[in-house]
Amino acid sequence: MTELTWIAIACIAVAATLTLWFLIANPPLNRTTKVLLLLGIAVFPIGAALSTNVVGFETTTQRKFCGGCHVMLPYTDDSADLTSTTLAARHARNPMFGTHSCYKCHANYGMYATLLTKMGGMKHVYYYYLGGYRKMPIETFLAEIHISEPMQNNTCMQCHSTTTPYFLTVPDHKGALTEIRDEKVSCASAGCHGPAHPFSKKARE
Repeated sequence: MTELTWIAIACIAVAATLTLWFLIANPPLNRTTKVLLLLGIAVFPIGAALSTNVVGFETTTQRKFCGGCHVMLPYTDDSADLTSTTLAARHARNPMFGTHSCYKCHANYGMYATLLTKMGGMKHVYYYYLGGYRKMPIETFLAEIHISEPMQNNTCMQCHSTTTPYFLTVPDHKGALTEIRDEKVSCASAGCHGPAHPFSKKARE
């Protein structure tokens, strides 16, 4: 368990102890009792809520969490496969991504990035539990379901800025630079780096 998890547990334990003490002991309502009551029903519960939210958010950025839905197992298994040569697996082996590779590549970027990403994630949860994905065979999912919107080059350019000398030494990069930046040519298209999860694309062809 992480440090924040222990903080959350401690906050809950202290809040519960103070509240039970007040209910059982029924002490006189003096200044000390009011302060302890404030800690028990407000300060520590708020601390517990904040820390558990952060722990929950961090958990949802893990590849293991994404693989919690069976239809996503082909994607997460491929990303974790040290012998795979797919774009997703190669990025997952990069220490900058690691076990957060799904979130790092699929997250939105900008001022409202986290909010938009989490809203999209809740939509996936809805489809899984109420939209039929939970009972769907993996083969059917791969054949019928596709990403809600094409992967934007802007996502790739958070790391691959397209301005470094190394990037521009590749003739195809240099020749298509304007098209890449204007989203007219996709980094993850056939002829470029190809789709991050090619097995999924083949299932729909």
